[in-house]
Amino acid sequence: MTYQAQYDSPLGMLTITSNGESLKELRFSDTPIEVSSPTVPILEEIRRWLDCYFNGEKPDLTPQVAPFGTLFQRRVWFELMDIPYGQTTTYGDIARRIGCKSAQAVGGAVGRNPIAIIIPCHRVVGSDGSLTGYAYGFERKSQLLLLESGKRINVSTYQHGIKS
Repeated sequence: MTYQAQYDSPLGMLTITSNGESLKELRFSDTPIEVSSPTVPILEEIRRWLDCYFNGEKPDLTPQVAPFGTLFQRRVWFELMDIPYGQTTTYGDIARRIGCKSAQAVGGAVGRNPIAIIIPCHRVVGSDGSLTGYAYGFERKSQLLLLESGKRINVSTYQHGIKS
């Protein structure tokens, strides 16, 4: 069974999708969904995690995740989860850690990450330290990195998940 919920974050609405046991997707979405799913523990756990995160705290426990993707993509996504809170790494560094010769292939997998924030693809930067692509926009990526550095994020640029 699939369960969905929404979370109103300071950077816009997030849609949470779970199978009842683990997180399948966490995406920024500009369109509200009709939520008719009963409350299930994993959805509450994810909401608590997001509350902690958006309050500028490093969450203690990561909810169980089960993203759908190829073996290579999942390998990259689980490597992303090892990037420490508040730190960044590069596509090339990830490629070296998993024994892949192509930082570009890693970039492709990072770009297909179905679980925003919890699988922290926003922590991956270019080889020169520059902000690189992010499915939800450079502004959100920079705000997430600012939040993790202990700075306050600028929520005034967002209204109902749409950048104004």
